Amino acid sequence: MNPPLLPILVLYYSRHGATRKLAELIAQGIESVPGCEARLRTVPAISTVTEATEPAVPPSGAPYVELSDLESCGALAMGSPTRFGNMAAPLKYFLDGTSAQWLSGALAGKPACVFTSTGSLHGGQESTLLTMMLPLLHHGMLLMGLPYTEPSLMTTSGGGSPYGATHWSGIAGDKQLSDDSRQLAIALGKRLAQTALKCQEH
Repeated sequence: MNPPLLPILVLYYSRHGATRKLAELIAQGIESVPGCEARLRTVPAISTVTEATEPAVPPSGAPYVELSDLESCGALAMGSPTRFGNMAAPLKYFLDGTSAQWLSGALAGKPACVFTSTGSLHGGQESTLLTMMLPLLHHGMLLMGLPYTEPSLMTTSGGGSPYGATHWSGIAGDKQLSDDSRQLAIALGKRLAQTALKCQEH
């Protein structure tokens, strides 16, 4: 009988689909590692008064995340579009509700990485990645990025950074992912999965 696959949570918010495409590539990288499975999850949009405004089940795409997804995951990849150099409010709203998991140490010691997409080329990709790391550090997660041993990190012109996978989607959200950006997203997912397996061994 085969051992159960290690679940790796790919949690994202995507308004126009660019961040979702990155999430799917990261999931592809995760699932290229034997013994791991990617679990794609999203969060509902919120209103200006921070109330959930979406139906209980999304009409398409990944299911909404539950706190139990965090507790049971072996690692976490978290992504958001950039909003003024920071993560989007729906993802922050979800994270703000994870105090019980912080108190219990549910995520402590688990590997994590972050990813983002922006409408403008210099729209705050790296500051978004860095600010997304902060709540994960509070949860005691082991953060990782992309090393320069990934050749695409030196040639990319539309996304990708040592802090995580990125994509310049254009103001209208119609710019396709470059080959470099695709390769880096897959590499990030693969690296996360490989590290998660190593953590399970110890």
